[in-house]
Amino acid sequence: MSRHPRRLIPVLLLLFLSVTGRAEEASEGQAPPSSGGATPQEPNPPAPQQPTFRAGINFVRVDVIVTDKQGTPVADLRQADFEVFEDGKLQTVESFKLINITGVPQPGAEPARQIRSPSDEEAEAAREDVRLFAIFLDDYHVRRGASMAIREPLMRFLTTQLGPLDMVVAMYPLTPLSDLLMTRDHDAVAGAIQKFEGRKYDYTPRNQFEDQYSLYPATTVEQIRNQVSLSGLKSLVTHLGALREGRKTIIVVSEGYTNILPPQLRDPVASVPGLGNPNRGNPSSGEDSPREQSAAFFADADIQTDLREVYGNANRNNTSIYTLDPRGLASFEFDINEGVGMRTDRAYLQSTMDTLRVLAENTDGRALVGRNDMENALRQVVRDSSAYYLIGYNSSQAPSDGRFHEIKVRVKRPGVQVRARKGYWALTAEETARALAPKPPGPPSAVGHALATIAEPVRARRLVRTWIGTERAGGGRTRVTFIWELQPPVAGLDREDVARVAVAASGAGKAYFKGRVPDEVGSGNPGTRGASDGSSDGKIPAGARAVFDAEPGRMQIRLSVEDTEGKVIDTDMVEITVPDFTSPQVAVSTPEVVRARNGLELKTAMNDPDALPTVAREFRRTDRLLIRFEAYVPGEASPTTSAQLLNRSGNSMAQLPVGAGAAGTYQIDLPLASLPPGEYLVELKVASAGSEAKELVAFRVIS
Repeated sequence: MSRHPRRLIPVLLLLFLSVTGRAEEASEGQAPPSSGGATPQEPNPPAPQQPTFRAGINFVRVDVIVTDKQGTPVADLRQADFEVFEDGKLQTVESFKLINITGVPQPGAEPARQIRSPSDEEAEAAREDVRLFAIFLDDYHVRRGASMAIREPLMRFLTTQLGPLDMVVAMYPLTPLSDLLMTRDHDAVAGAIQKFEGRKYDYTPRNQFEDQYSLYPATTVEQIRNQVSLSGLKSLVTHLGALREGRKTIIVVSEGYTNILPPQLRDPVASVPGLGNPNRGNPSSGEDSPREQSAAFFADADIQTDLREVYGNANRNNTSIYTLDPRGLASFEFDINEGVGMRTDRAYLQSTMDTLRVLAENTDGRALVGRNDMENALRQVVRDSSAYYLIGYNSSQAPSDGRFHEIKVRVKRPGVQVRARKGYWALTAEETARALAPKPPGPPSAVGHALATIAEPVRARRLVRTWIGTERAGGGRTRVTFIWELQPPVAGLDREDVARVAVAASGAGKAYFKGRVPDEVGSGNPGTRGASDGSSDGKIPAGARAVFDAEPGRMQIRLSVEDTEGKVIDTDMVEITVPDFTSPQVAVSTPEVVRARNGLELKTAMNDPDALPTVAREFRRTDRLLIRFEAYVPGEASPTTSAQLLNRSGNSMAQLPVGAGAAGTYQIDLPLASLPPGEYLVELKVASAGSEAKELVAFRVIS
């Protein structure tokens, strides 16, 4: 069998990355990651990036699980009880720590924070009392029946075996890496798993990417699926490795991998089973064939190389992989109607199960293969993540050869069982130089913070997004404007009808506002007339805006999202600092962004000083933006205002004219037609008497 079709795979993977890089092109039939996640900014990378080396390029960390003969963790060992060998040479242990985690907050411990952004995710993942779990739902390599059978054990694992502090995320092969955000909302993850539907050997295209190769031979499609799946797994490993250095756990739900199909399934057109395949229904086809044996040998060599990249990356990122075969005690690889001979079937079954063992055994995980008691198997995953020793040493060999280096850990106490990863793949000289090279300077921190507002994370249960603006009011107070819009729809999640939002704002022991926004549900109900991008298509009535005065300082705004019957279907709490616009400093009000989709909307907005600002920060090139703000300077001086368009690195692209608006405001008219898709910022500057103030408005332009 020719191996040339693999040459097509890199081209198709590039296509895959371009198709899946943005949330608006999320694949049909793929459930989103369970925690929701940030709006994607970059495509899912095809290869893992190197993790951050916080203790030197040659520092190696090893998780060591020590149990007695009954499987009970041994927790009273000391550093002197351990010996670590690399390639047979004794190493000097330089860091040693017993990790004992229950997932339950201890008395007096710091309370857990809500995870709403990547910075929250990283801060909470770094806690020593938190366990990290990821579930990789490899629907490309799981039969539909097996996926239905494994849903309930996985859901019970999430809801009964994890503690309230444990963080978890679910991922599919086509989930963009930028969509991943770990969560403590285990029920939401369980809800996503409930929709898990395997489609192994089902080549019906469900998205634009799969459409591109649906007419390719079945073997080529299987190889593409392998590459997509393993690339996604490598990206997940890298994501977890960037969160912290301690042990991380990935549960890979898969029936294994193979780069070749038996002749009976080797259809010339994958999406049309049986068409043009003379071997369909002939169980003896290919058996005892030297050509088939040779093809199987090379296919196995290819898949082993791909697996090595995955577990090599997992070892570099201190991530253990547990492979879970949802078939349980499997007897056959193929269904009876597929007509594969018994000997060929057994060979393929053994081969695919071996790939699961390779991933697990080389990452200090376990292969949960050939067993029907899934709950006990998953319980062992939690035990392994709860009690272990974290040992670190600087490699005496300091290898930079790109080769595998064996690690062996011995414990001087007799009668115990020791588990640790078998070794690690060293970086090459080129990778070492790249890791040690100084990082190029990034954009200014203010630019980074502004860009982060574009990708405000979307929790699985959050239904609305909000904007809060501030401007000067009378009597030394600050005027606060609260606006809400529907979140953009998320593939795979049903959105309940949203009628209004109950708002309660308070600070310094005082209540500033309490009421529903809008007060009444009328024909302009934004919960039923929203546009596909969540912007509400301009149909949110004026009542969807709340305006009130507050004193400068900390303020909390509690939100309750209600449906048409007044039932609360979501809650949230926002805490902000209300600025003091009476101080003798140059200041700028919160810029408002008004979107116009056509000439009529532009004319209406131009003539309406109270036009409703949009919460969205993602626009099409056909849109036109009006950016409005107020400038405050001390005394009777006149402010000098200016604005410029910046790229995402913070470099100036063009000066923007600032015009006078109604009631002493300033306004920028910004058409987007000339801007290519990408992320941009508008920098507003107000200067007076030698001092100045700046505000940044970040936005994304899509096609």
